[in-house]
Amino acid sequence: MTASDATSLPWHLYMVRTHQGHLYTGISQDVARRFLEHQEGGKKASKFLRGKGPLKLVFQQEVGNRSTALKAEIALKKLPKQKKENLTKNTGRLHLDNLELPVLSK
Repeated sequence: MTASDATSLPWHLYMVRTHQGHLYTGISQDVARRFLEHQEGGKKASKFLRGKGPLKLVFQQEVGNRSTALKAEIALKKLPKQKKENLTKNTGRLHLDNLELPVLSK
């Protein structure tokens, strides 16, 4: 993949469930690759997820560009656990227009 390919790929919001039932939220342009990195537990894995496997990818949604993905990630992390669980169980979609997306300064 070239640098220009990477900039044109859409960003995704995703949630991973740990063996203990905790939910981890992240963003990536390639969720499958990122999830594999988490599962392998190497340097590129989230520190939060290391040693907490087996892991399960329970939610993913395309959210557009990186800025929107970052804002959606922050908003999703602020939701009550039950709303996050509803997203994972109902294969629902996170309606970005209903969230209070933070303003990120540059």
